[in-house]
Amino acid sequence: MEFDIPYDENILYFVFYASITGYNFVKYFGIAKFHHRSLTNWLKLIQVFSFFSFLLMCYYALKLNPVTLICVGGFAVITFLYAIPFLPKRFFLDKQHNLRSIGGLKIYLIALIWAGVTVLLPLINNNYFIGTDAVLTTIQRCLFIIVLMLPFEIRDLRYDSLKLSTIPQKIGVRQTKLIGSILLGLFFFLDFLKDEINGIHVILLIIITGVTLLFLVFSKIEQGKSYSAFWVEGIPVFWLILLLLFY
Repeated sequence: MEFDIPYDENILYFVFYASITGYNFVKYFGIAKFHHRSLTNWLKLIQVFSFFSFLLMCYYALKLNPVTLICVGGFAVITFLYAIPFLPKRFFLDKQHNLRSIGGLKIYLIALIWAGVTVLLPLINNNYFIGTDAVLTTIQRCLFIIVLMLPFEIRDLRYDSLKLSTIPQKIGVRQTKLIGSILLGLFFFLDFLKDEINGIHVILLIIITGVTLLFLVFSKIEQGKSYSAFWVEGIPVFWLILLLLFY
């Protein structure tokens, strides 16, 4: 919508099924690896669901441009290494030996993949020139995702290993909120560096920035189950609804 690209079924469905496949692979690979003979019914169901999602992902991948597929390959490798042990023990802080276990890296990897997949892939697949506006939007998306993850990291302070070196672990909750607020401000003001500024888009950006800031400020270690897992998680969906209503 922001770049006036027509509806692209192939890239949208590919991203949808790739998200399911990638997320379930990262989340359940370790469990399935060690309990493959005694998997519970729910995990077996997830595996079957993920398998069909993988097939559909491959089907839509065949319809993408070659350049898009090269970019997809890069993001796929990062996702794969995020879950699979691949380097010597000296590079890691725990027994996992994957990118996820490198202290402080997790949040930036997720932001990089999310921004690349949601901004760059649709543009590249539609042969859109990656100029200043596209680069700025990618940076904005990275900043937005980093801030969006901070309430989760604050919540997980009770459970995360100190070896993960999350932002709240390193600088504390109060400073995390301050850093997040600064990043949100940067996220918003980067929009004014673009060659084309859309008034409606700026208004929606103000709303999303404000809502995200409120959830960040009021996040705490002892938070309700739905605070991050539903309300914070739902902010991008809220953003989409606003776009559909006003564009």
